[in-house]
Amino acid sequence: MKINFQSFPRYIALVIMLVLTFSCKSKKVVANGTIDEGITAKAIIRKHYESALDFKTLSGKMRIDYADGEDSQGVAVTLRMEKDKAIWISAPFGVVKALITPGRVTFYNKLQNEYFDGDFSYLSKFVGVELNFEQVQNLLLGQALLNLKDAKYDVGVVGTNYQLKPKKALELFKVLFQVEPKNFRIASQQVSQPVKKRLLQINYTDYQQINKWLLPQKIAVAAIDKDKRSTIDIEYRNIEFDRPLNFPYDIPSGFDEIKLKDDTL
Repeated sequence: MKINFQSFPRYIALVIMLVLTFSCKSKKVVANGTIDEGITAKAIIRKHYESALDFKTLSGKMRIDYADGEDSQGVAVTLRMEKDKAIWISAPFGVVKALITPGRVTFYNKLQNEYFDGDFSYLSKFVGVELNFEQVQNLLLGQALLNLKDAKYDVGVVGTNYQLKPKKALELFKVLFQVEPKNFRIASQQVSQPVKKRLLQINYTDYQQINKWLLPQKIAVAAIDKDKRSTIDIEYRNIEFDRPLNFPYDIPSGFDEIKLKDDTL
């Protein structure tokens, strides 16, 4: 997988594609619950969806640290989200901005006078999994990437979490989900394509209670493509819910469009 992405900071691109979760200064860390050895996969899945977050908007700051073995960078960005409608990211001074909506993925970089404006087909090719806005949003909220109700799962115990593994192997990729037992939130999720030697691993840690919302405090992401490995560590700060928000985004005039061909993926 080759990405012709020289001028756009890679940690921003990966964050758009893979992750966001949240933390807040006023928080209570939630300890793991007790494993129920007799619980069924169906019950775990039902409880997971019952625990889904219900909100209108979310806003705050996040610290992102990126490394790929050759380069490492860190940046603080602003995050805004309107559930089911928009995800907006802005680096300091608006140098880089990104906006994701159900039908659009776009960003621009003032340092290089470049922009990208496309749809989810690019993100799907990059990650190696068919993506849409709902799936990206689920990642951001600590929900399962795939609809767990669409398949039957075997349930096991790994460490302090339940593990869900499909009874029938999927055709194009493999998936594993771990669910913490106290509130049935996702502890980790993994999507892999063994034939292409691709792996996406997302770990959520230290769940915390913020008012009525239960959110991961930190997230660690590893993306492996053949012999290349990229990692992202994220910590979120000063998260607020249900404030009125706007999402200012206009591609500056005179910028060059980044055109991505099939052979760049």
